[in-house]
Parts: sequence; C-alpha cells; structure tokens
Amino acid sequence: MAVSGPRPKPPLQVVREGNPGKRPVREGVKLPPSELEEPNWLDTFPTVRGDDEQRQINARCREIARREWRRVVPVLKYTAGLAAVDTQTVMDYCICVARIDQCERQISSQGLLIQGERGWMKNGATTVAGQYRTQLKAYIGELGLSPSARGRLTPPEGGDDVDEDDPFD
Repeated sequence: MAVSGPRPKPPLQVVREGNPGKRPVREGVKLPPSELEEPNWLDTFPTVRGDDEQRQINARCREIARREWRRVVPVLKYTAGLAAVDTQTVMDYCICVARIDQCERQISSQGLLIQGERGWMKNGATTVAGQYRTQLKAYIGELGLSPSARGRLTPPEGGDDVDEDDPFD
C-alpha cells in the first residue's frame, strides 16, 4: 500500500542539506562510495556483421550511451555517493537514453504513420519510445537527475577546500 506525502530524502541528502525539523534520520543501508567502471557498450550494442544499417545504429547507440555515462556519473558521484551496486541502474539509464534516441531517429526518418498491410498505421517506434520514456522517468527520479530534484539539492559547504573536479562549477 502506498504511503501518502512526499518521498523521503536519502540520508546523505538530509545530512548535506541539514535537518531543521530535527526528525530522526533513517540511515538505511550504508554502502561505501566507489569508482564506477564504465561498461563495455559493445556487449549491449554489438557490431553486426553484414548489416550496414544495423551496424551504424548500434555504433550510434554505443556513442550516445558512452556520452551519457560520462556526463552523469561524475555528478552522481558527488550528489548521490554512488556505490558499486549502482552500476546496473546507471547503465540501464544510459541504455534508455540511447534507445530513445534510436526510436526518435526512426520516427524522424519514417514518420509517425507508416503504410501497413491494411493501410496507414502508427509507427511502432512511437510505442517503444513511450515505454522507454516511462522507464527513463523512473530512473531519473531514482537517481535524482530531474530539475526538481536538483532544485532541492544544496551543494555541500566547501569552505576553503576548493575542489577542481567539482561538477557544479
């Protein structure tokens, strides 16, 4: 059964932003932060022999997923304290981004409607894109990547310690 009210903040976020209500902070399970190793995108988007079009599609998906991984992991290490067990969640997020790009390119080249056996019909990529967008929304909420989640975050106090690798600079 669902609980009403706002979703509780992760303990790391409560500590970072302060706890003005002095409510007890539910610690949950603590995992040590770790460096996430970028997956080999060839495992997910393999090189296909003989089919030039599919080879190009998979190469583009690999590039999109790689760029997204390299864009979000540094920020998530800082804001969420990623642990090794989070690798699959971030990887799935990157795959969703790549697949949405693939669907949107197909829709752009073929159109929203395509000629089928019995006349005009909706391009199947629109349904697939919608399903991936629904999943992407869940990952964005889980990882704290939406504008509203970022608006609730307060960067930690830096003091005199200047971090050159700070993703918020």
